[in-house]
Amino acid sequence: MATIRPFDYSGIERGADGMARYLNRPPSLVHMLRATADKWPKKEALVELGGERLDYTQLWERATRVAGGLRAMGVQCGDRVAIRLGNSVNWCVSFFGIQMAGAVAVPVNTRFSESEIEYVITDSGSKAAIVPQQPLPDGAPFVVEDLKPRDLSAIFYTSGTTGFPKGATTTHEAFLSNTETCRRISKLPSDGSLRGLISVPLFHVTGCNSQLLPTCEDGGTTVIMPAFNVNLFLSTIGEERLNILTTVPAIFWLAVNQPNFSKIDTSTIKWCTYGGAPTPPDLVAKIMEAFPNARLGNGFGLTECCSVATFLPHEFSKTRPETVGFAAPVVDLKLTDVDPHTGAGELLIRGPNVSLGYWKKPEATAETFVDHWLHTGDMARIDEAGFVQIVDRKKDMVNRGGENVYCVEVENGLAGHPAIFEVAVTAVPDDVMGEKVGAVIVPKPGQEPAIADILAFARTQLADFKVPQYMVLRTAALPRNPGGKVLKKQLRSEIDWGKQVW
Repeated sequence: MATIRPFDYSGIERGADGMARYLNRPPSLVHMLRATADKWPKKEALVELGGERLDYTQLWERATRVAGGLRAMGVQCGDRVAIRLGNSVNWCVSFFGIQMAGAVAVPVNTRFSESEIEYVITDSGSKAAIVPQQPLPDGAPFVVEDLKPRDLSAIFYTSGTTGFPKGATTTHEAFLSNTETCRRISKLPSDGSLRGLISVPLFHVTGCNSQLLPTCEDGGTTVIMPAFNVNLFLSTIGEERLNILTTVPAIFWLAVNQPNFSKIDTSTIKWCTYGGAPTPPDLVAKIMEAFPNARLGNGFGLTECCSVATFLPHEFSKTRPETVGFAAPVVDLKLTDVDPHTGAGELLIRGPNVSLGYWKKPEATAETFVDHWLHTGDMARIDEAGFVQIVDRKKDMVNRGGENVYCVEVENGLAGHPAIFEVAVTAVPDDVMGEKVGAVIVPKPGQEPAIADILAFARTQLADFKVPQYMVLRTAALPRNPGGKVLKKQLRSEIDWGKQVW
């Protein structure tokens, strides 16, 4: 089968370091925003639901005053400034103001515990912090004019499942590579017509890097939801004339299953993109039915690669939903330590969007970033056509009597059951086999599936040795860290596996 090339690959060249790059990108986020403000000065830029609205001239001027205020506080080029705000116009103004000051933004996860927040502030060496219920820094307008593509722009702290977060350093080049990728993979317009809703946190790379920044570059309007509410999510579609929705699969599921959904006019939505979790084929079909005029797309990426590494475009959403699509136009992929029996190996990513490394973590950087390649820790397969299938985290794999069972693959198989809302698969210690496969299942509201029915369904989706031998139903949501990742170590400590189901 020939390799499929589904995106626009024009205007790309490889440098001496072997990496592909888009040509003619702005030098920095400041240059990008200035170009937009010059082209669309009175175009609506930011809308905070229940709050204020700014056009691009107002956004630019407000951000320059934040930059001036930071300078007056002693913040210099390269200094770190933490943003502790929730989703708001002020978050965006602060982010751009930090860039204009030549400083480095440190978005802080508002769901972190106090000890984690203190760690991020201390670890990043932030010279200042922008906090809730306090005025933004304010001073004479100021803009650093000579920022370069390789200058550090932000540090996004990962929310790992163990230990303290690590700060992934992100350059202006990485941000602007990702914005161009977003435009190409989803075939987005650059005529100022885009109107999108941010319903996920701006302190995550999806909200900031793949929604706010591409929309700002293209002169579109970013509508910001301060706190998620499904009814507000739905009513905003019509009230703000939205034409693109990007969020996690769980929010799409919640939206399309609302009793009043049939009354919502979704005809204006031209793009529905999702990512961050496996998306069952039946949900993909429901999204297609619910948004009949929309192009669908499933993105995969990490904080360490500035959001998007691969994308499954609309044309393959129905036929290959178990995959995360193809490498983005300037992204190279390869597998290492491939298992000859399963064809799965650790996924490595190279591109201008990849982080320079972890802030103040030389050992972790040396282990994860090797010769420009990001070692993701994700186990994947890549077929001859270029489709990428994520099958597990490297450390979460179950070794069942010498057979490698990939938890994500089993989770994807079970997620197709019509009564299952979410599922986590993990290893169960066994004296004979070493480990067996266990599944913790949270049913959909109002559903009470029988274990026997789930087991029968699993046998139609999975090879015999992958079918969970332990299954536990629970009504409580799966435990997750502030970044939304399932805490499997905690989950294992909470679960009484009981007897094998087969």
